[in-house]
Amino acid sequence: MDSHLSGTFWMKLFLLTLPHLTCTMICPSSCMCNFQGAVMCVGSSITDIPKQMPVHTYLLQLNDTNMNVINEHSLANLDLMLRFSLTYSRLHTIHPQAFHAAPQLKSVKLSFNDLSSLPARVFSPLTSLEQLYLDGNQLETIAPEMLEGLDGLLVLDLNRNKIASLASDVFNGLTKLTFLNLGRNSIKELPPTIFHSLTNLQQLLLYNNELEKLEAGIFDELANLEELKIHHNQVASLPPEVFWSLGNLKTLTLSSNRLQGVPEKSFYNMPKLIQLTLYNNPLLSLPDELMGYMPYMTGFYLYGTTLTTVPGNLFANMSGLLNLNFHFNEKLRELPSNLFCCLPNLQKLSLKFNDLQHLHPDLFSRLTTLVMLHLNDNKLQSLPENIFQDLVGLSVIDLKNNHLKSLPGDIFSLNTGLRRLTLSGNQWDCTCSIRGIARWIRLNEGVVLDKEYVMCHSPMYQLLRTLGSLRVEEFNFCDGTTVASYFTTQKHPTEPSPTVTEAFVINDPHLKSHTISHNSNDPHLKSHTISHNSNDPHLKSHTISHNSNDPHLKSHTISHNSNDPTSHSSGICNEKASPSLRTLSSALPTDELLSTTETPPTLYRSPPFYDKLVVEQGPEFVHHNRHRGWVYVWTLPSDAAYAGFLMFFHILLVAIGVFLILAAMYGMYRLNKAMVEMEAECAATLKGDET
Repeated sequence: MDSHLSGTFWMKLFLLTLPHLTCTMICPSSCMCNFQGAVMCVGSSITDIPKQMPVHTYLLQLNDTNMNVINEHSLANLDLMLRFSLTYSRLHTIHPQAFHAAPQLKSVKLSFNDLSSLPARVFSPLTSLEQLYLDGNQLETIAPEMLEGLDGLLVLDLNRNKIASLASDVFNGLTKLTFLNLGRNSIKELPPTIFHSLTNLQQLLLYNNELEKLEAGIFDELANLEELKIHHNQVASLPPEVFWSLGNLKTLTLSSNRLQGVPEKSFYNMPKLIQLTLYNNPLLSLPDELMGYMPYMTGFYLYGTTLTTVPGNLFANMSGLLNLNFHFNEKLRELPSNLFCCLPNLQKLSLKFNDLQHLHPDLFSRLTTLVMLHLNDNKLQSLPENIFQDLVGLSVIDLKNNHLKSLPGDIFSLNTGLRRLTLSGNQWDCTCSIRGIARWIRLNEGVVLDKEYVMCHSPMYQLLRTLGSLRVEEFNFCDGTTVASYFTTQKHPTEPSPTVTEAFVINDPHLKSHTISHNSNDPHLKSHTISHNSNDPHLKSHTISHNSNDPHLKSHTISHNSNDPTSHSSGICNEKASPSLRTLSSALPTDELLSTTETPPTLYRSPPFYDKLVVEQGPEFVHHNRHRGWVYVWTLPSDAAYAGFLMFFHILLVAIGVFLILAAMYGMYRLNKAMVEMEAECAATLKGDET
């Protein structure tokens, strides 16, 4: 019993492996065969189809061979073969009767060869052919006779050839065709009826040609078309309603053409559209009625245009949008307030690299599901305080490389999910208006990814400081109020002239009183006197006076008196001094407000005068020097720990440098000593050899 079962097992195993062994035994050299009938031959030694092929071969693939010609008998004796492929083999000639030997073929692939022409009716015997691939050749024209008799053809690929024109009836017999690829040719014009017989066509690819226009009605019979690609052409205008018959269209690409405008309602009657591209066109404007109902569109790209604005309802019918890339439009300066009104599912919005300068406060108010917002590389000068208040799910905001000088301190207070914020590359003005956002940055350092590069751009004494390093006490002077301002009049012996005095008090515990007075007996300006009195032991008295015998301004004299030996000179500047010096400066014309301090809430201004002097609380002064009429004031941070750290780090670097120099010197000494010893040994060896 056991012997009988063993014999049956081995007999079955032999019968199962017999086809495989048979195929293996007759498989030609340079080919690989499997027992199912698939054969692949590769190599330059192949110049024709091998004669000894497995009798049940249904698939034959030849790749990278030296087979330049398919002759009359090349396909003989392959009665069961259904799919034939000859690629990358520099094939340049096909015999007119070549396919008469294999009329049963369903697929022929002759891609990436050197075919420049084909015999008329060469494929006519292939009445069952479903797929014909002629891509990557040198074909310049396709005659209607070449496709004659291919009534069952489903796929025709002619891309990457040199076709310049096509006859209007070239595809007339291909009523079952579902895929047609004419991309990457040199087609400049298409007849208006060329596709009318292709009523079952689902994919039509016309990309990367030289099409200059689309004829009206060219797509009228393509009711089943799902994909239409016309990108990378030279189309300058579209006929009205040219796409209206494409009710089943899912993909339409018109990018990288020369469209300056689009007719009204061009994209109506396409409710199944999923992808639409218009980018890289020199669009000047878009009509108010352009987009029809497109609820399934999840991504939209509109960039590389010359648009300055867009209609407010441009995206209104795209309720399913998840990603909107409306960027890289160098002239886009303005966005309607209701532009994003109807995008309840939008998650990513990119407005980067536009020319935006201002944003409406309600621009993003409806984007409650937004997660990522890119506003970088625009020209935004400011942002409304509540512009992000409704974006509770916002995780990423990119604001770098704009013209922002300040932001409201609570602009991000409601964005509790914020995880990534970039602010570098802006012109931050580190005066009183910055203290709110500076405080927010200090409290949310982990959110600001580029905090080390978010630096002050003005005033000059704050240059290269990061916003996160600005301390609360540095803005105490911002709370100053005006306590007195009055006018008095004095008589000059020859002409009347008013005497003007203005006084300000700053609420600073370290600076008890500042009084700034201006007295003049001349209508243009005779004298300025500025005095500072303080009960603080560190600052006793400052007196600054200006006397002039010239009506336009002769001289400035600034003096500093102190009873405390620890008091420091605050800095002296003449009429050329920079208005951005830390402590005292000659300021701008009288009708301008100071740029480095906030104007007190109530201020009764004096008649015009030509100098303003500013007193601010700031870091300790180290020294100053004069150069060509300018005064340069050098300061150190008032934070002793920070200054000590800098000093320690400097000393450490010097010590390391000295150590490295000494180590190098010692190394050179050791190297020199080793060289001397080697020379002595060599000399001794040579002397021993001579003896």
